[in-house]
Amino acid sequence: MKTDSTIFSIANKRKAGILLAVSSLPSPYGIGTFGKAAREWIDFLEKARQQWQILPLGPTSWGDSPYMSFSAFAISPYYIDLDELYEQGYLEKAEIDAFEWGQGRVDYGLLFKNREPLLRKAFSRFKQLGLSEELDKFRIENAFWLDDYCLFMALKRKNNGKSWLLWEENERFKENVCVKEELLKDVEYHTFVQWTALTQWKTLKAYAAQKGVSVIGDTPIYVAMDSADVWANPYLFQLDQDRKPKVVAGCPPDAFSAKGQLWGNPLYDWDKMKETGFAWWLDRMRESLSLFDIVRIDHFRGFESYYSIPSDAQDATVGSWEKGPGMDFISALRALGEKDGEKRIIAEDLGFLTSEVRALLDASGFPGMKVLQFAFDSREADCYMPYAYIRNCAVYTGTHDNATTLGWFRTARPEDVRLAKDYLGVEDETAGVRAFIRAALSSVADLAVIPLQDYLCLDDSARMNTPSTVGDNWRWRTPADALTDAFAQEIARLTEINGR
Repeated sequence: MKTDSTIFSIANKRKAGILLAVSSLPSPYGIGTFGKAAREWIDFLEKARQQWQILPLGPTSWGDSPYMSFSAFAISPYYIDLDELYEQGYLEKAEIDAFEWGQGRVDYGLLFKNREPLLRKAFSRFKQLGLSEELDKFRIENAFWLDDYCLFMALKRKNNGKSWLLWEENERFKENVCVKEELLKDVEYHTFVQWTALTQWKTLKAYAAQKGVSVIGDTPIYVAMDSADVWANPYLFQLDQDRKPKVVAGCPPDAFSAKGQLWGNPLYDWDKMKETGFAWWLDRMRESLSLFDIVRIDHFRGFESYYSIPSDAQDATVGSWEKGPGMDFISALRALGEKDGEKRIIAEDLGFLTSEVRALLDASGFPGMKVLQFAFDSREADCYMPYAYIRNCAVYTGTHDNATTLGWFRTARPEDVRLAKDYLGVEDETAGVRAFIRAALSSVADLAVIPLQDYLCLDDSARMNTPSTVGDNWRWRTPADALTDAFAQEIARLTEINGR
């Protein structure tokens, strides 16, 4: 397969996008939602000639990471727009305003405390209006994941939020669960929440399509151990007879981390997956591709081989590489990922790459990723310099896991900053941020995506995530006054002169 084919088929156009999590949108309710501010953001993107890349939308568990969710299919109730529930008559304005939502950065503690009581009130009024037929239709259409998820969440509430590994055996083993009336009420509540979230998202997505703004979604390769996916499908994972993980995911030690990274996600049993025709994974991708125009798959190299760490290990120094599903799986994935000749999957091929991983990416035809901050790091074996790019790739100044580019200039090793300044022909760090953006946009890559923090030239106080840390991640919010028409026109002009 040719590696220079374009991601986008429409008139062979080069594209540009902005990376911004839904959670980072402005809103008066503590976190970005699918409401008015999201539509205004799409209006901004239309003026700026940009596509929109987001982070995963799933309900977050411990650590608030969108990459550690209670479900690979569900949508976080935090993103439901409360004003729309008010307009529908499900909530009163005074009820919404009675809660504290926090100022500035996302306060997940407040959201956890205050969101659910409001949504349960909305559900109660929804029931009073006699609209349950709509809910029944939704449940039937999405039964392949929804029933397990809603029962899982009902049981989780019954168990005071504890991980399902700590439940009694008659609940820990899904096949032993006796669904009583009180559980059924809670199951229906969670069905309502998912129906509401999905309906609002599809309305927003239709608005984006009307404005000519494509949405790039994000699918993590792994799922959380404490998730409906593992609880309901234990045979698809490497678990013991008590359904505890035998091995977990992570990555080995490297120049950035002496002890590697211990992620803790359960690992797939790829032999069992293959016996089912990879049905669970393909269902997951169909759902993602129905929600987004394009989907970025995180940690693509794990499909060639994955790092397996004993579940009782204290760090990632004792793991081993094991073979992944390879082309058997990729062939099935590729059939889903093309529509009218347009590739709809981006492979996040960063990290420890081998010739086998490169061969699998090349055979897939999926565009890989380039990160400009890596181009100037002498510890990286791979060349991320713009002169080495091919067209069939997506370039980023940085991702959600990186420092902002201004933060990079201030914290990277002096020799790396010197190389960047020499390559880009700048001395000032603010000019360096602009030069990073221009280098990405002017490259041959079919897609160039810039985090909004870089367009705003923000320092690391606006960083989204620092890997291997917990407590202050995923909290950054866009300043409400930042998205001006003049700013959109500036981005549009830069995009236009770079042929995007």
